[in-house]
Formats: sequence, structure tokens, C-alpha cells
Amino acid sequence: MTPETPPPQRRWLIVGVLAVAALLIAAIALIVVVTRDTGGNGQVATTSAGTPSDSVPSGTAPPGTGTTRPSGSPGPAQFPYQPLFPFSGTADADAWVRDARPGGHQPWHDDAGTIALMFTQKYLGYQHIDKVVNTAVQGDQAQVAVGFDNPNGAAVTASVLHLVRIGSAPNGPWEVVGTGDTTLALTTPVYGATVSSPISVGGWITGVDESLRVRVIGGTGAQPAGTAGPIPAGGTNTPWAATVSFTATCPATLTVAVGTGGHVADVERFAVTGVRC
Repeated sequence: MTPETPPPQRRWLIVGVLAVAALLIAAIALIVVVTRDTGGNGQVATTSAGTPSDSVPSGTAPPGTGTTRPSGSPGPAQFPYQPLFPFSGTADADAWVRDARPGGHQPWHDDAGTIALMFTQKYLGYQHIDKVVNTAVQGDQAQVAVGFDNPNGAAVTASVLHLVRIGSAPNGPWEVVGTGDTTLALTTPVYGATVSSPISVGGWITGVDESLRVRVIGGTGAQPAGTAGPIPAGGTNTPWAATVSFTATCPATLTVAVGTGGHVADVERFAVTGVRC
């Protein structure tokens, strides 16, 4: 052992001190980096590409829930249905909310049951269907069963109308957009299709000795714009079909309606779909 070489115990002591010093220096450097990245407030900084607002779109609704409008957009809401009654579209509904609702004019626009009956009696012309059998509202969607009393005084459901709130207002008025079909269905033309005269119409029906009549309603001019029938039908889930010529000024939204009856009333069941020309 030379005078310049420290004893073994001293060498291990020096190595331990240097190791502790290195650990302290690394810890101090880490604290400085974290403090700089958090801006000194203890919150970890995140880049704009990783913010929740960038990863989850805002201001949208799931499909089928009614109107959708981008967050902050001043324009009218997009309406993913065929507006059948009483408004021609979102701009028309917004005008009513702005001009009529504050004064209490035409308050029936806010009542789903009243609109369903007016659509059935005044728009489709099924006058004897004169009562709301049931109403179910969930959010901006409503299902309204309309019907009549049979000779025994029992309520009979003729159809279940589908209504949706329309327009840019958070609590917009109601709009008829179609029907929920059960034992009478109208599947051709498909909902929202663009059509021209004549229209091929069809669907399926469950019943006995049925007599179908089809109406095309909408556009300008005499109403209905076209009719077809009577069409004999019956059976269980039996297909039916017809061809309807119509006269209408296009472009326009048209309502295709099929009704059947003859047992206790002229129209005992009906279904509708919305198309464009």
C-alpha cells in the first residue's frame, strides 16, 4: 500500500458519498423539470392534442334523438326527419317561437296530442279519428296514439304518430314526422326518398277483408294530390302494393298515407311515410 492509496475502508466511504450526491442532484433536476412544466401551480401541463375537448366532440346528440346543432352555431338546427305537420321546416318553427309564442298565439304547437289530432283529422282527412288514446313523451320525442270509440264504447287505436321537437329553441314546438307501424305498414317508398309521379307504394298488413286506400298529400294545388284504391288485402303479414299518380308542384315534402277500414269505420288503421319530390 502506497501513501497515495487510501485504505479500503476509506475508499468505500468515498464511493458511498459520491453515490448519495448523484442521487440528490438527480432529484433536484427532476423537481425543476416538473415545476417548469406545470407552470408552478401543481397541475401537469397537457398539450392541445390531448385535451378532452379535442378528443370528444361537443354540442352533438346521438343519432335518432332529434335535432343536432354544432355548439355555438347561430343558424337553425339540422332536422334529420321529414317535417310533415304543422311546420315546413326549422326556419318556419323558429319564426313561430320568435313571433307567436311570446304572445301566447297558437299554443297548440306546444301540445303533442293536439297536433297529432289536427294532423289526423285536418291534414289526412280522417275526421272520425277524434281522440288521443295515449301519449308518451321522452325528451324531444313523443309517441301519440290516436283513435276512436268502437260501438261498444271502447277506445280503439288507429295509429301511433311519431312527433319530434323542431327548431333551434331548446324547447321547440312539436312536429309530426311519421308513424310507428304494427299491423299495417307502409314500407315503399322508403322514408325520405325522392319520388316522381307515379309512385309505387307497398307494405304489409295483418287483418281480414281489408280495404286499403292510399293518399298522397302535400305541395300546392288540390288535396289530396293523388289517390289509389280500394285495394283488397288481408292475411298475416301479407304484402300489398299499388301505384299512385299525383300532381304537385315540386320541390315539396309529400306525405304518403294508407288507411284501411270498413268493419266499424271508414278508416280503422292508418300509416304514413314522408318523401320529397
